[in-house]
Amino acid sequence: MADDGSQQSNVWPLPKFSFQVTWGSQVAVFQEVSGLDMEAPVIEYRRGDNPAFSTIKMPGVKKYGNITMKKGIFKSDPKLWDWFNQIKMNTTKRVTVTISLLDEAGKPTMIWTLANAWPTKISGTDLKAEGNEVVIESIEVAHEGLTIANAC
Repeated sequence: MADDGSQQSNVWPLPKFSFQVTWGSQVAVFQEVSGLDMEAPVIEYRRGDNPAFSTIKMPGVKKYGNITMKKGIFKSDPKLWDWFNQIKMNTTKRVTVTISLLDEAGKPTMIWTLANAWPTKISGTDLKAEGNEVVIESIEVAHEGLTIANAC
């Protein structure tokens, strides 16, 4: 469809394939990031003297899901394993993780910020003698808060 000037050029949805992840001073390129969600569970309540035989619903305490990130393994690149190995005797280094959705020029358009993030699970790859896929590792990150900002 030809652009006759009746539709603005900024009304198209953003593509999701160009993004960048930083934690602390580290920058990493991932193939996939998933789990950017938060939830306010429903609390049902009924007063004892309420004449209606039903409950009311109200929002509970917010909960944040863990973030899973997957990337290809490169020679001499143990950043994720080094971060995971910092867990010692129930303590770990917590960092701010920033996930930025990039536009065509490589500038952030949306930014998800994870507060007090730390790795909770890391997975290597499966190995197959007959396979020809890229070697992928994944890391699962727990955090204590998710904020979203538009960098328009």
